[in-house]
Amino acid sequence: MTAPAAEFDNTFVVDLSQFQGPLDLLLGLIRDEKVDIYDIPISRIADQFLARISTLGLDQAADYLEMAARLLRIKAQLLLPRNEHDEAWEDPRAELVRRLLEYQQMREVVDVLEKLAEERRARFARAYIPPSGAEPPPSPLALSLAELLSAIDRVLRVAKDPAVHDVIPRALDVDGAIATVRGVLLLQERARWRDVVRQGAERWEILSALLALLELARRGELKLKQANPFANVFITRESPGQAA
Repeated sequence: MTAPAAEFDNTFVVDLSQFQGPLDLLLGLIRDEKVDIYDIPISRIADQFLARISTLGLDQAADYLEMAARLLRIKAQLLLPRNEHDEAWEDPRAELVRRLLEYQQMREVVDVLEKLAEERRARFARAYIPPSGAEPPPSPLALSLAELLSAIDRVLRVAKDPAVHDVIPRALDVDGAIATVRGVLLLQERARWRDVVRQGAERWEILSALLALLELARRGELKLKQANPFANVFITRESPGQAA
């Protein structure tokens, strides 16, 4: 687990694939020593840690220096004499062991995720494969504007002329409608609209009957009455000369 020294000018630059922080470096040294993480030989590991960061040119790295100071403090605490019967004494390595175990778990998770990502990158999604035997789509037409207009002109020339229906307007027969209304009122004093206009009558017949009724009402020969809009129209015979 060696790394070449780098040149630094007043900036801290780390480009090491082996180590990603002081905990990573410390964990690597413990693995090299093949010792139990719960029983770290602090004296030997601390010396190796200091030697390693010195060779890597990490003098300005605060995190690494802080870890080095922590190791030296633990080393000093372990060298101090203690009462073996003192139950309150706590191994100064306990906090460091806890942090190393947490970091080791995180590194294992990261390694698994990196492995899965590497396997994923090795896979290739299958592209769309058209069914065999299928005809390729027609290529788009490559026509200039002049060619397109010429083609449209040829189509219009051979197209049939649209059928034209000549509508011959028919004159209204108001006089005939007046005679019809008078004939109906001779037979009955009161009549309805449908009595003077036959079912299925054409438009000219309806208009003729309407104008005839209005003319006879103006002359006072009949009275028109409708209770509500769109209701039946009642036609009542009146005496000659009486206003509608």
